[in-house]
Amino acid sequence: MVYDFSKMFYVRVVGFLSMKAVVLAAGEGVRLKPLTLTKPKHLLPVGNIPLIQHVLTAVKKTGLKEVLVVVGFMGEKIKNFLDNLKFNLKIDYVWQDRVGGTGEAIGLTSNFIDEDFLVVYGDLYIKPTLIQKILQTYKRVKENVLTVVEVENPKDYGVVSLDKNGWLRKIQEKPEKPSSNLVNCGIYIFNPEIFKEIEKTEKSVRGEVEVTDTIQRMLSKGFRFYAVKVEKDEWMDVGKPWDLLEANKRFLQTIKKSAIKGKIERNVKIKGPIKIEKDAVLKSGVYVEGPTIIGAGTIVGPNCYIRAYTSLGMNVRIGNGCEIKNCIVMDETKIPHLSYFGDSIIGENCNFGAGTLIANLRFDGKNVKTTVKGEIVDTGRRKFGVVVGDNVQTGINVSLMPGVKIGPNSQIGPNVCVYRDIPANTKIILQQTLKFEEILKP
Repeated sequence: MVYDFSKMFYVRVVGFLSMKAVVLAAGEGVRLKPLTLTKPKHLLPVGNIPLIQHVLTAVKKTGLKEVLVVVGFMGEKIKNFLDNLKFNLKIDYVWQDRVGGTGEAIGLTSNFIDEDFLVVYGDLYIKPTLIQKILQTYKRVKENVLTVVEVENPKDYGVVSLDKNGWLRKIQEKPEKPSSNLVNCGIYIFNPEIFKEIEKTEKSVRGEVEVTDTIQRMLSKGFRFYAVKVEKDEWMDVGKPWDLLEANKRFLQTIKKSAIKGKIERNVKIKGPIKIEKDAVLKSGVYVEGPTIIGAGTIVGPNCYIRAYTSLGMNVRIGNGCEIKNCIVMDETKIPHLSYFGDSIIGENCNFGAGTLIANLRFDGKNVKTTVKGEIVDTGRRKFGVVVGDNVQTGINVSLMPGVKIGPNSQIGPNVCVYRDIPANTKIILQQTLKFEEILKP
């Protein structure tokens, strides 16, 4: 008997590439407030590219063609962005109208799935090659697959235990006393049988259907899950603002060679790899340390210092004599002369007064603390500045202390020193307590 191996290979590859990808992008991103008060966390930028675009880039590199995105909170913004992306992927949408958990979100896709399928959380920052690595493992084991990684704070995740051959033995969502540092990464390949088990999964104490509970249920019924171990530099859960800074740093570290499309005036010094997009301008006296990205239409200078791991979005304006270090500055924001911004995340369309200063180091040198979901938490960072929402305005000589969060659409008047968080839509103004004529009295 003669076998046509070329046809056999063709059938196997086509069958593999017909797999659909599901991207979960319905979460509200409460821990990332105030940034997520005006945009979904999946559109927060890493290297001027939204998180969900990084995920879709990784999916696209595998050759998969169809993606189903589960949207909810500000889902129209995600849909509008992806529809205008022209990404050469067939993208459809499923709506999760309320917070119901990852299990419920996956269950909503059942009418669109009829074979094994890929699931990726849309708020991860991953290396573009990671999903390819997972698919290769799936082709080898031909079973359900999940990804695992070692972390320092396992109780914030689904903690897993494996047997000696890498098969999953147990998974437990956010346990008080984790049994290991190995946790679920939020990237899976499932058999459609999971849909039946999701329907039978009870809600967790948080009132949600957790996919980790479904997986544990399936394990007890004899289903098998192979664990793909992921290296720490291949994956990041972007759940808190400082995670966004770390993801931005990791992305910028992938820039190995400068790409300059904008205008550079005389007397500009560039050290290290940078990307300067179309119509951006570096004025005389600017010193830029890479890796750094300067977005389209952005103007920097004169006489500025842009330090490493900074991403300036589109149409940003950095005025004379400013220093920007390890920051994400989003589109249309203006930072005028004589200002310092360090280790901070700044939203869109903000306008800062001259001499605005951000403190990114505590006076006692200890780790910076900030509020997350109403509780004070340790960022784990000795240097961390502020998180500023969209459309914030400050007057001249405003100082912002480490860990402070400023809600969107707020205004801070001249000479204010901000020690505490400012809610959205708030106006802070210093009032003089004495009249000038009273001051002059003997």
